[in-house]
Formats: sequence, C-alpha cells, structure tokens
Amino acid sequence: MTHSNDHQFAKETIAVSLEDEMKKSYLDYAMSVIVGRALPDVRDGLKPVHRRVLYAMHELKNNWN
Repeated sequence: MTHSNDHQFAKETIAVSLEDEMKKSYLDYAMSVIVGRALPDVRDGLKPVHRRVLYAMHELKNNWN
C-alpha cells in the first residue's frame, strides 16, 4: 500500500497575535450559537431543541391526549 503525499502547505506564514485570534474566533463561535440555537425561529417561535423534542414525540406517537 502506497501513501500519496498530496498535502499542500502555504508558502509563507503570517504572524498573528494569539489573543486577537482567540477573541475573533470566540466571537464568531458565540454569534453562531446565538443565531443558530439560542434565538427562536421567526416562523414558529420554537428553538431547534424544542423542535427536535416535538418531532421525537410525534415519531413515538406521544400525542397530547
């Protein structure tokens, strides 16, 4: 079995402050969590976790009555 070495690396490196990169990365992650999970959807007012629970209840035929 042969291994091909098709990895391409950048020709030069760019110095970046670790503190600045962590701030930027954390802010990007936090905003994606807020938008994707914490805010209710405008269409039905449900958060993704609530929608999953209701779907699972429906699949299990666990109705309100």
